[in-house]
Amino acid sequence: MSEKQKQKVSMVSLGCPKNLVDAEVMLGVLAQQDFEITTNENDADVIIINTCSFIKEAKQESIDAILDLAERKHDGRCHTLIVSGCLPQRYQEELARELPEVDIFIGTGDYPRIAEILAEKEGTDEQLRYIGDPDYIYDESLPRLNSSPAWYSYLKIGEGCSNCCSYCIIPQLRGAYRSRPLDSLVAEAEKLVSRGVKELNIISQDITRYGSDLDDSSNLEALIRRLAAIPDLRWIRLLYAYPDGITDSLIELIRDEPKVCKYLDIPIQHISDPVLKRMKRRSSEQQIRDLIVKLRHEIPNIALRTSLIVGFPGETTEDFASLMQFVEQIRFDRLGVFCYSREEGTPAATMPEQVSERIKRERYRKLMRVQARLSFRRNRDLIDKTEQVIVEGYSEETELLLKGRSSRQAPDIDGQVYITAGNANVGDIVTLRITDSSDYDLIGEIVD
Repeated sequence: MSEKQKQKVSMVSLGCPKNLVDAEVMLGVLAQQDFEITTNENDADVIIINTCSFIKEAKQESIDAILDLAERKHDGRCHTLIVSGCLPQRYQEELARELPEVDIFIGTGDYPRIAEILAEKEGTDEQLRYIGDPDYIYDESLPRLNSSPAWYSYLKIGEGCSNCCSYCIIPQLRGAYRSRPLDSLVAEAEKLVSRGVKELNIISQDITRYGSDLDDSSNLEALIRRLAAIPDLRWIRLLYAYPDGITDSLIELIRDEPKVCKYLDIPIQHISDPVLKRMKRRSSEQQIRDLIVKLRHEIPNIALRTSLIVGFPGETTEDFASLMQFVEQIRFDRLGVFCYSREEGTPAATMPEQVSERIKRERYRKLMRVQARLSFRRNRDLIDKTEQVIVEGYSEETELLLKGRSSRQAPDIDGQVYITAGNANVGDIVTLRITDSSDYDLIGEIVD
């Protein structure tokens, strides 16, 4: 195919980093098949929207994006609009009926066939759907176009989820938990590092479950050790580690392995035992408290992130007060709060004592105000200390300031570091002395 005949493809990926990896695989497959990738939707022949439908807000964001980008079929050069991911996997019949503008729907297990699917679309005006069982898991043999900045990437170590929390639709959309083979992960990691990646962010619905479904001795600790042996890899960050899967040996590895960031994302969702029981979570309040005490004793400088749900069915004033008190006592470095979303098809959707939207929003605001104050205090404690920081470019406000992230900050979800003195190249990891802070961001100077 000549340069002039190349079709241009633009991708919009919504939702979590796990979704982003799927989008990057689609882009890699298309680039390998001689499609041209563009970030300009107005200039694209094919637009793909990789969607999320985890909660109500994510569904609405996906629908809004579809309706907005459908306009490119009128005011741009787009002739094929594709919707992929969790939304069509969940609502294929409704979407096909309500969105005639969409040419192709692709579920969570068929995205690697994107080039083949586009070829099948040629010569027909019929709306096509490819929604199979969500049992696919990709491997390192598939091309992947890293859409993150060159110095970091995500490594998805498993697909699906077997935890079956009562509020969550993911097992229905993604299937049971499936671990990728260890050698496949190491091969992909080596490929990413050879292209300049210095930071790997380890993701799946529950990274602590890794290897539990494999016949060999693979587990998360074995994977981390293999990754740490890659010479030019500098940082390994652990995201989405369920509390009941965090073992003493994993804690020791985080403590002792220099390449593992002293950072852990532990989604606990709540602290009240009655709420945890209705959520079908496997950890109790005491087990969660004991784990955090152990982590901070073994790794005194560890940064802890968690996510919480407010307004779960039956959450009483006392349950919420317990959660507020817990957050005040623990002082998480990072904390995300979600209002409970009543998702059809989940056990929680039919539970009695559904909490009103007004009360959910009130509890959300109260918890986030508390966390802003606590985060500010935690950041103040870092002043005059040194942090390892990866330089990510110039500040959006002024090109007089470099910006970056410390090893205590994950991409996209945590704050930033603003560098007021010293020079470095983008992608460099430098030592910074913290001189000031705000609620979520740090300010510092490069130490020679």
